Amino acid sequence: MFIDRVCIHVEAGAGGAGCMSFRREAHVPKGGPDGGDGGAGGDVVLEADRGVSSLIDYRFKHHFKATRGTHGKGAKRDGARGQDCVLKVPLGTVVREYDEESRTSGELIADLTHDGERVVVARGGHGGRGNTHFVTSTRRAPAFAELGEPAWGGWIELEMKLLADAALVGMPSAGKSSLIARISAARPKIADYPFTTLVPNLGVARSGDLSFVAADVPGLIEGAHTGKGLGHEFLRHIERTALIVHVVDLSGGYEGRDPLDDYEVINRELQLYAEDLMLRPRMVAANKTDVPGTEEQLQRLSERVRQDSLAMAAGNEFAPSLIDPKVYPISALTGVGVDSLKAAIASKVHELRESARAQAQDEMFYEHIWEHRREQQERRFAVHKLSEGIFRVQGTQVERMVIQTDWENEEAIAFLQHRLKRLGVEQELERCGALDGDEIRIVGRSFEFESAKGVHDIYRELDL
Repeated sequence: MFIDRVCIHVEAGAGGAGCMSFRREAHVPKGGPDGGDGGAGGDVVLEADRGVSSLIDYRFKHHFKATRGTHGKGAKRDGARGQDCVLKVPLGTVVREYDEESRTSGELIADLTHDGERVVVARGGHGGRGNTHFVTSTRRAPAFAELGEPAWGGWIELEMKLLADAALVGMPSAGKSSLIARISAARPKIADYPFTTLVPNLGVARSGDLSFVAADVPGLIEGAHTGKGLGHEFLRHIERTALIVHVVDLSGGYEGRDPLDDYEVINRELQLYAEDLMLRPRMVAANKTDVPGTEEQLQRLSERVRQDSLAMAAGNEFAPSLIDPKVYPISALTGVGVDSLKAAIASKVHELRESARAQAQDEMFYEHIWEHRREQQERRFAVHKLSEGIFRVQGTQVERMVIQTDWENEEAIAFLQHRLKRLGVEQELERCGALDGDEIRIVGRSFEFESAKGVHDIYRELDL
């Protein structure tokens, strides 16, 4: 089964709690704090693997979770880190955020195009710090430690787009499957009725010292750009290809279609689906020349392709090479003209590869953009006035601080107040009109607000 789009829920591991411990040994009356840190939770990682050809592994299992970190122990023994959950995906997998409620795709996370390329889609929670981290000149025996940081979880969308050098496109029964079977070792299903091919097929073709990967894309029909005839399911696999090979049925098929109309329909559908597909280099293969009476249709098609090539070149000085003005007459059934077409495709693909390689060397790539953007979002917080005297503070980092606090320990609570003050939460509450005695809600906790002046002396006393 060929699966090229799935949505899965990923959840990282939570961090382990830090340890509150003091060294107790014979002849060491004042050993001091020695609590170890909690281990970080495991990450959920996507890894592109050349050996994976489909997303079928995620067709029926949708939930994946990494293990949590273990708690710290005394004698400064840190907890073990949680084990990562590594999910293998095919090359060409696009990863996006996904909203399960609205069933809509969100921001792009990664585009995995190289074997072994990885992206962390759910980062494990940090382990809580042991009490050794909270020693100061005046607080020599801190009797508190941090709890582990909760892990992130959510839905993501995986969409596979074939990585091929050349895509064979055309109307149903144009002979695309026969052609890829003729030029490569691929053995797709071939029959004399439309939509024989229901999933894309890949084949490696060789011509002399050059080789290329060809994709046989299932037949397109008018309206494919709107999803008609599973158009979106097929068109997405053309987006990555460097070269489009338009296969036109000169015989008109059993419906007696006009080959020129077929040529125009496919071009229009490509343009309506994605504007940049019209600027993708193209070649035209006129198939089924073995059928009697196709000479006139070949002449008409050749003239139209030549006009399109000239028009494209006139509108864009870089466009003369986009459309090959030569139409390649072939018969996928008998093999006539196929070698010439294969050599032309191989030469063009080689040219495009060299151009892309030179361009890639001149570009600057920025890694971990999505991760950096997520960290920035986590640092933000907002204050909302729910009613007179009641405010709610929302923000990922603020909420995690509250969750990591041991509410049975007064020192830990005082330390949380200090952290919130340094983050600017108290200042923002005052700006929004909060007064001493107002109720402040963060996650599932409620606080009584005290202005910064009221608690400043406490911070100094605790030396936080």
